Amino acid sequence: QETLEELKPFVNTLKEHEKKRKLLDKQKKQFTENISHELKTPLTSISGYSELIESGMATDQDVTRFAGEIHKNSKRLLTLINDIIRLSELDSTSEDETFEDIDLYDIAETCVDMLKINAENNDVTINLSGSHQVVHANRQMMEELVYNLCDNAIRYNKAGGRVDVKVDREKIDDNKKDQTGQEISYDAVVLQVRDTGIGISEEHQGRIFERFYRVDKSRSKLTGGTGLGLAIVKHIVAKHPSAHIELDSTLGEGTDIRVVFRV
Repeated sequence: QETLEELKPFVNTLKEHEKKRKLLDKQKKQFTENISHELKTPLTSISGYSELIESGMATDQDVTRFAGEIHKNSKRLLTLINDIIRLSELDSTSEDETFEDIDLYDIAETCVDMLKINAENNDVTINLSGSHQVVHANRQMMEELVYNLCDNAIRYNKAGGRVDVKVDREKIDDNKKDQTGQEISYDAVVLQVRDTGIGISEEHQGRIFERFYRVDKSRSKLTGGTGLGLAIVKHIVAKHPSAHIELDSTLGEGTDIRVVFRV
């Protein structure tokens, strides 16, 4: 009887591991199914349009239009494959990941400059404010993180909308107390990307960082979104132990995403 009692924690641990393994298997299966579906859509379009051109049934005017569709779907396919590969890389632990002190404002400035034309083409204004702040992070990952957040904010915005990017230092109050009853607060560098876009309803907010999860599927396809941008952001934040992500959004009014780095 005593031996059985001693074995209980071991048995419970095994059960927990089995549960986690099954969940992981289920997630992998779902991801594989989603990849198949996502790749099939642009490939079907490319195949269909190229077949019409090859058969000689298309007029000169049609050929130009079909070539445009083939080009658009090829670009979508390449973006999708690149995002899938990047997620796979982030899933694995790499020894090549170097963390250094980097100026987050400089990275945000480069990203905002790079996306200005894209924002203008979507009738969106993108601005940067704040101050030069240093965080200990992986440079490439930070560039991807800022780019994906800004790109998303432009993509799901409205005509005449704004994207406000800010990097600054803040005192964070966790609303917790230590053993002496003092409130716990700490210094942090905060990257904030706020937009005046379509917003996210409460029911969707818990899922927007999932792979291939889209709040507005038709809009995402129209603007070339892969549904993986925020999943990449989530993975990058998870790679940085001092960071966490916060989301505040109102349907029809916009979204505010903050990445908080404890310093």
